[in-house]
Amino acid sequence: MVLGVFWVFAGVAIVSAFLCITRRSPVASALWLILTLFSLAGIFVLLDAQFIAALQVLVYAGAIMVLFLFVIMLLNLGRQGPSDLRGWPGRLVAAALGLLLAAELWAVRTWAPEEHLRLPEGAIARMSEAEGPVHVISDALFREYLIPFELTSVLLLAAIVGAVVLAKRRL
Repeated sequence: MVLGVFWVFAGVAIVSAFLCITRRSPVASALWLILTLFSLAGIFVLLDAQFIAALQVLVYAGAIMVLFLFVIMLLNLGRQGPSDLRGWPGRLVAAALGLLLAAELWAVRTWAPEEHLRLPEGAIARMSEAEGPVHVISDALFREYLIPFELTSVLLLAAIVGAVVLAKRRL
């Protein structure tokens, strides 16, 4: 069951990443990137990396993408032509993607074993007392999950370079 949920998250991440780089509208591209980042966070949860999944949602999909959307709107890059999805086909695609995301969230909550959704009582406190809280987090982040973390950083760097190229073309 968990493998099936992984394939759903992976498929959504691949499709939304493809749509992110093929859209004409920078706002639409940024929104597809947000869906990609949420799907990656779901994959991190399946890998028992809940802390990294939370950081993925809070830092990348939350703060950084809000910053990107603010810069796009500030530079008025969103009014360069017709939108990618118009009328009822666009609404249908948006509704289908919303239902797919809701199904992903329901599947993770339903099929993931309960012990994977929460830590045992006092586990963080015991680890923090033994090694310190920063060591516990950094050890997992920079040893076990270094490559996914760095790939996310490269994705962020590519988005920044893309925003600079778009802004440079207008100035």
